[in-house]
Amino acid sequence: MTTDVRVRFAPSPTGSPHVGNIRSALFTWLYARHTGGKFILRVEDTDQKRESATGLQDILDSLSWLGLNWDEGPDVGGPYGPYIQSQRLELYQKYAQQLLDSGHAYRCYCTPERLTALRQEQIKRKDSHVGYDRHCRFLSDAERAELEASGAPSVIRLAVPLEGQTSFHDLIHGDIAIDNALVDDQVLLKTDGFPTYHLAVVVDDHHMRISHVTRGEEWLPSAPKHILLYDAFGWTPPVFCHLPRVLGPDHKKLGKRHGATSVLAFRDMGYLPEALLNFLALVGWSYDDQTEIFSREELIRVFSLDKISAGPGVFNHEKLDWMNGVYIRALDPADLGDRLAPFLARDLGLTSADEVRQRYDLTAIAGLVQERILRLTEATAKIDFLFADKLDYDPALLIPKKLDAATALSVLRRVRAILQQRSMADEAALEADLRGLADELGVKAGAIFGILRIAVTGQTVTPPLLPSMAVLGQDACVARLDTAARRLEALNAPID
Repeated sequence: MTTDVRVRFAPSPTGSPHVGNIRSALFTWLYARHTGGKFILRVEDTDQKRESATGLQDILDSLSWLGLNWDEGPDVGGPYGPYIQSQRLELYQKYAQQLLDSGHAYRCYCTPERLTALRQEQIKRKDSHVGYDRHCRFLSDAERAELEASGAPSVIRLAVPLEGQTSFHDLIHGDIAIDNALVDDQVLLKTDGFPTYHLAVVVDDHHMRISHVTRGEEWLPSAPKHILLYDAFGWTPPVFCHLPRVLGPDHKKLGKRHGATSVLAFRDMGYLPEALLNFLALVGWSYDDQTEIFSREELIRVFSLDKISAGPGVFNHEKLDWMNGVYIRALDPADLGDRLAPFLARDLGLTSADEVRQRYDLTAIAGLVQERILRLTEATAKIDFLFADKLDYDPALLIPKKLDAATALSVLRRVRAILQQRSMADEAALEADLRGLADELGVKAGAIFGILRIAVTGQTVTPPLLPSMAVLGQDACVARLDTAARRLEALNAPID
């Protein structure tokens, strides 16, 4: 095991992280943990116009919720900080000037209007390559001096070689060579002194001693520009690993039309972090052709970059639901109850999860739904009768087929008497009493339980009846039986 692996996750704080971004973070984190290396969090905030007010906190919350801890970053520090790019501007400006001095870059004075017109003309002519025409690259010294004297704003562009190819190796895509004629003279430093992604990422990866760059394959076309920058500075590039895209089930780019894409949205929809972590690890990576359930520790032990597929991964919500259900059923009921607390609080209009914990036996509640939900948000609908002040149901439901109202009313009264004499916690004895009542009255036990289910829950389908009654408690059950009897009498059925 090597300890010189240093990898980074470098998101932009432009909104809540997309599962595709977090999948990249997960692969990067797993590689760091598998090799005993370092996982660095760096915030790339040089595009200030697109920055979200909550973007950085959303990034931190998403990673923390999934348990993707970082060894260095903006909040924990480290030997190569600061870890927010907007706090490193002097460094980028220094290296941009170095590129100017060495002839690997030049100042461009083209106005936005000229660049827009140029692009429109290239598109109109259907040029094979749409991009900057290197106009300012070939200005004379006199022309440059005149523009400088006039105070014309300028950017700094990379001087891409006019001939030949730039090549590099990618762990997933193999050897790649790009004709330099197809590579733009990329802007490196903007008029406001902020770097573009291309300059900042190379400078930061070098200074932070990043050994492996794992990022989405949408950055593959930019890799030649970065290789050229490494060459211009005389630096050794890191190992590149461009990860395949994450697609929806229709094999199109994952987007809102496929459902939730934000990690925090999945949290709020009742998914468990360990389930989402397991699921994301299998989107474009596999250990073998059959294993699907991995603990965090197992993933760390078996993960390797060479098992990442070169093809896109598919995000299937149905499979995620299935996997989340597997994880829910594996939880200790006390743990599940604790995780249900914030969702119950939200649904019941309570002030906090702690209030739910104080009011209700969440371990017992969890036992009612554990085999019946795929997401935590589904629990309330299945047990809302536990919290209702008044049940809303058709009293006619209290009369099973082949029974009359008189018998149903007698059942309610007899069951009431049983509940007052029998501990609700002794489910076996209570069930025996109810089955004995069925034999005595000459009716099927299912009819007895059906009447009782409607009376105490108001529903025809519920979690197990006797455990539900135990959670409700003796007083509540007796009160609901009394209410059911009154409602049955109010039907004016022929009762002898």
